[in-house]
Amino acid sequence: MASDSKHRPVYVISVAAELVDMHPQTLRLYERKGLIRPGRSSGKTRLYSERDIDHLREIRRLTQELGVNLAGVEEVMRLQHELDDLQGEFEAEIERLEDELRGQAQALPEAGARTDPRDRPVYVISIAAELVDMHPQTLRLYERKQLIRPGRSSGKTRLYSERDIEHLREIRRLTQELGVNLAGVEEIMRLRHELDGARSSLEGNVRRIQDDLSERMTRLRTLPPAPDEQDGEPESDADGDL
Repeated sequence: MASDSKHRPVYVISVAAELVDMHPQTLRLYERKGLIRPGRSSGKTRLYSERDIDHLREIRRLTQELGVNLAGVEEVMRLQHELDDLQGEFEAEIERLEDELRGQAQALPEAGARTDPRDRPVYVISIAAELVDMHPQTLRLYERKQLIRPGRSSGKTRLYSERDIEHLREIRRLTQELGVNLAGVEEIMRLRHELDGARSSLEGNVRRIQDDLSERMTRLRTLPPAPDEQDGEPESDADGDL
């Protein structure tokens, strides 16, 4: 978030370019491609944060060390930006719930289902391979590369979920339509798994906070009344009128 020092825009483009050993024009190109999202000063000058510098170094690693093409880099950075945005959403949601806790003005909504049905492992490998138009051996290869992570039955049979099917279709799109090499696909799928985990963690943390708030509200509503509120009539004066 903007309050985080890593996200605070501080470097002009010439300094940012020097820090990552790139030409300023390269940074402008990456911005046009949506790979990097620098801030702007009041005078519209580009200002880069430490997080932007990290992203630029990651782009250089992908292109120079792993040989990932620009289409693959775009996918990686899109996912990375999604992770950044998700973290911002999480912090904003926590802040909102903390405000609600302080106010204690209303009951919270019921917590949702604990498990996303898309994560339920249901398809054996032959069915999964047919659904994504791949050979079962290809699915085993992708599992060894940790591009896909199927579940297991009690008998150790591979079982694929709807989310696994989505990931396999994404791998096919990256390799066949965008021409991304395997190194690039590995980076993209690693980020996809990280993003899925971050979303799940966010939802779980928010649910726990909601449950805690709901429990506190219930306790407040069921507290016994104060002693002076229990008697229907006030006590009479001991002396009375003479």
